[in-house]
Amino acid sequence: MSRQQRTLFDTDPAPWELDDQSAQLVATVVYPTGPEQEFDYLVPTGLAEQTEPGRRVRAPLGKGDRLLTGYCVAVQQRRLSRRLKPIREVIDRRSLLSPSMLQLTHWIADHYLCSWGQVLESVIPAGVRVQAGTREAPLLRIEPSALRELSRLSLPAKQAAVMQVLAQSHKPMTPTQLARIAHCTQGPINVLRERGLIHVERGRTDVQDQASAAVPRQRRLTLNPDQQAAYQTLLDAIRSGEHHTLLIHGVTGSGKTEVYIQAIEEVVQRGAQAIVLVPEISLTPQTLERFRSRFDHVAVLHSHLSDPERHWHWQQIADGKIQVVVGARSAIFAPTPRLGLIVLDEEHESTFKQETAPRYHARDVARARAELEKVPLVLGSATPSLDSWHRAHSGPSQLIEMPRRVLDRPLPLVATIDLRNEVHSRHSRGAISRPLHQAITHALQEGGQVILLLNRRGFATHIQCPACGHVVRCPSCDIALTHHRTQDLALCHYCDHREPAPVDCPKCRFPGIKYGGLGTQRLEAEVQARFPGIPCLRMDTDTMQGRGAHEKALTAFRTGKVRILLGTQMIAKGLDFPNVTLVGVINADTALHLPDFRAAERTFHLLTQVAGRTGRGEKGGRVLVQTFNPEHPAIQAATRHDYEAFALQELPIRQMLGYPPFTAMVRLVIRGPAEALAHEFAARVAELLLAALEEAHVDSRLLGPAPAPFARLRGRYRFQLQVQGRDGQQLHNAVRKVTAKLQPPEEVQWIVDVDPLDML
Repeated sequence: MSRQQRTLFDTDPAPWELDDQSAQLVATVVYPTGPEQEFDYLVPTGLAEQTEPGRRVRAPLGKGDRLLTGYCVAVQQRRLSRRLKPIREVIDRRSLLSPSMLQLTHWIADHYLCSWGQVLESVIPAGVRVQAGTREAPLLRIEPSALRELSRLSLPAKQAAVMQVLAQSHKPMTPTQLARIAHCTQGPINVLRERGLIHVERGRTDVQDQASAAVPRQRRLTLNPDQQAAYQTLLDAIRSGEHHTLLIHGVTGSGKTEVYIQAIEEVVQRGAQAIVLVPEISLTPQTLERFRSRFDHVAVLHSHLSDPERHWHWQQIADGKIQVVVGARSAIFAPTPRLGLIVLDEEHESTFKQETAPRYHARDVARARAELEKVPLVLGSATPSLDSWHRAHSGPSQLIEMPRRVLDRPLPLVATIDLRNEVHSRHSRGAISRPLHQAITHALQEGGQVILLLNRRGFATHIQCPACGHVVRCPSCDIALTHHRTQDLALCHYCDHREPAPVDCPKCRFPGIKYGGLGTQRLEAEVQARFPGIPCLRMDTDTMQGRGAHEKALTAFRTGKVRILLGTQMIAKGLDFPNVTLVGVINADTALHLPDFRAAERTFHLLTQVAGRTGRGEKGGRVLVQTFNPEHPAIQAATRHDYEAFALQELPIRQMLGYPPFTAMVRLVIRGPAEALAHEFAARVAELLLAALEEAHVDSRLLGPAPAPFARLRGRYRFQLQVQGRDGQQLHNAVRKVTAKLQPPEEVQWIVDVDPLDML
């Protein structure tokens, strides 16, 4: 397969058979670590039946013939002009990747400028590779000759029952499983084994069944006209047998999920499977429950599963027993043998982008997979990413509008509270302004529930001495430490450095050191002090670390045991609680002025999404947004629920500055323990990039090297380069040409991030 693809997918010719006796079977192998190129190996006759693309093999590499585990990506008959080393072992009993998934992983490696082996290792979970949750056991199956003569065999009733069970089974069974299903002891089974009618082989079987508890079934809902129109468009796409990308722009509460479910019902009736991606683990329990109430066989894939659970779900999906796969971004790699539809809910969310290699975006991978397997891709959001919005208006995608809420419920009224006035008010104390305090009191008195959003965790966001100005910083990062009062620690949120919170200034020993800034811990303390006796719950990454913590927290809020839910952005998306009558945004400006061209877009998304958590029931709802910038266009558009106004304001700015979606972008970050050495290497990379871009006549812009916004992280100085160009493929080719030959000085590292979302 050529690394220089001109189309989205190169279709390799099918393996050919040669009459020439000199032709031999050759396997192509890639390794997850080490050299990035593909290696050819001779397939010994004894391994010919087992060797196929998608299985792992052990093979010798290098002069020392060190045995390494790699992935077989192709098998062909070839006339050999040179001697090849033979494969030593085939590890997997079945292929871990279908031919289409192998093509998808090759596309990911090509697009995101990383090694194919690295992608393969990332796509297949560790629990699947080690077969977690299984044990080796004898597996029984009927001999083919006995199966053909089963009707003519005269067997006792118990033995006949055993043979009948095995004949109807799609896979081998352990003696214990067979005895339980056939309602017999091991005696009849042993007799059949001795007679040679049952074949015994060693294999692996699940230690325990991970099947979930039954969920009460829910009826199919009647669609309103907007939902019906969207549903019909999805049906047409499903029945076409071709790939379509459809963007559903539906306001919060417009009933997008019911449209997804009814479209998936059509997919399941056609004998196919669906993948549904959600951006946060916190959304998975609610989404999962909803799908399990409508479908018999639903699997879940996300990072909080244990290895045995993940392997069990993966195996059920691969065996075709699952109708719907629900999960976070990695669920896009679910091994569905009959994929019929992919749904990406809340498609604008940045959590769909992986921030470690391979740095893929699940939305773009989903589009590539849907195109490859000729199935529709549905993107849904109340606040679509500007990238998807632009695609829908420029041709590649189809836009579906759902502008009204179900039952014609009104969107909540949104008002801003100008914190500039509150600062000068004698009533101003703490994080909650006087108008917000009064609104919370009223909502609670009326029996409603309240959501408070503050996208900063911890108690105080910085610790500073008022005498000398010293700020307590992380010794490894150029970042102020955050005070976490629960353990009385000063903590770095980037490298996890922690130290006891100081009682006086570490520099001048002034005893009046100040804890400034506002985090969710401090907000929680203030809420408990202002509203004593009202059950309150905090949701952030500090409190949601335990197994099932998200589900327990949301269940407590849904059932009314918790009246006030406060937390970071994980409470702002996709949750449906009809009794929420007030949403308060403590500070709308936390991300507004970051050095990131998407800062305004993220602020608009967050405000609009959290506003959508209220007004979903008969009581209605309202939203109060505290901000120092009430005139900002993103905040103004969010208060009016006016996505189109925001897009019309923001897109011309992006186009003028040459930012996505009008250009492709690649970001390189160089880091090292010595600032001068890291900068010198970054400057050298910039020279090579500029030369490669000019040689290829790429219309592009190169920025940097410059210190990254966080100039020092985890003890390493960071410099960044940013390349933008209208032709993404040309841009990628030029960057690949340079990075393929990079040899940094010792201890200097570099990463390449294609289509970056995190610019810090």
